[in-house]
Amino acid sequence: MTTAAAVLHWRDRRRYLWLLGVLTMMLPLAALRLYNLTGEVAWVWLGPVFVFGVIPLLDRVLGEDDNNPPEEAVPQLESDPYYRFAVYLAVPVQYLAFVVAAWAAATWPMPGWGYLGLAITTGTSMGIAINTGHELGHKRARHERWLAKLALAPVAYGHFYVEHNRGHHVRVSTPEDPASSRYGESFYRFLPRTVIGSLISAWELEKQRLERQGRSVWHWSNHNLNAWALTVALWTGLIAWLGWVVVPFLLIQAVFGFQLLEVVNYLEHYGLLRQKRDNGRYERCRPEHSWNSNRRVTNLFLYQLQRHSDHHAWPTRGYQALRHFDESPQLPGGYASMILVAWIPPLWFRMMDWRVREHYNGDLTKANVDPRIKEQGARS
Repeated sequence: MTTAAAVLHWRDRRRYLWLLGVLTMMLPLAALRLYNLTGEVAWVWLGPVFVFGVIPLLDRVLGEDDNNPPEEAVPQLESDPYYRFAVYLAVPVQYLAFVVAAWAAATWPMPGWGYLGLAITTGTSMGIAINTGHELGHKRARHERWLAKLALAPVAYGHFYVEHNRGHHVRVSTPEDPASSRYGESFYRFLPRTVIGSLISAWELEKQRLERQGRSVWHWSNHNLNAWALTVALWTGLIAWLGWVVVPFLLIQAVFGFQLLEVVNYLEHYGLLRQKRDNGRYERCRPEHSWNSNRRVTNLFLYQLQRHSDHHAWPTRGYQALRHFDESPQLPGGYASMILVAWIPPLWFRMMDWRVREHYNGDLTKANVDPRIKEQGARS
């Protein structure tokens, strides 16, 4: 069969499975429905149970998928509007779930641990929705970029739109990048560094952009300001409608949601370092500068975010066309399971540090090492 004929007969077998990304947006709705039907408050904890229990189990059972689409089929994949629709759909579903969950938190009778569970379930969905914003934020169309900001608004993390695209993608896997974790750095030391550093970076990037246009950083076109304004409008509207009782819910879900983003950042580039050239500049980002995973189920729920190496090498490439590379370092599990490991630093170090050393053939001078570890002497 000729190449052209092979492409003609090739089909994306996962085509309709990409809609599973929308399913995670519905977790608060499902949790509330099950609570309503059974009267069991425990159902409001459905979000973390499904994401960190059911999905890793399915990953384990269904294994990996390292197949790549034929390059000749990529233009067809990229131009097919269905794949964008599958991402667009997640945003209105996300908002429906968010508003209903806020209403239930404020008006339904439930004990404190139920209120907390509903906030965590909602934060799980809203945190995953940041990945929707991530996918849309890399597109060029104006409406897609506004959809990206809308997806980020519930967790008050609109500056990610700026920092990720113009900060992280430029500095990835370097000591200068607040979103790239270092060998020997626990998630709990990485978290404040990346939250504060990313916020400062996003502000500086917009300040520089606007200064080049002769505008003040406070100009209405500041992407950070208009993204944060969406959060202010959304949260203010909910408080005006439901009262101050909804405020703890909003704060808890936001913190849990954006830490999900940052724990994913933590595991995506842990210890990996782009080398400096003789001219003082870093080498181009290549597949070996990101940790990858081909776990089948998590990739379906996250628009193939786990094929992170290809994403960084070609940021505008659509999720449906992302590729596996043999030279990319591989995580021992999918993101859903590795997040649990990252939350337990001794387990993370035991599982990942030797992989970093192996990736660099034992030469940690080539790795992105925590300065404290350098001072104390790298782990043997």
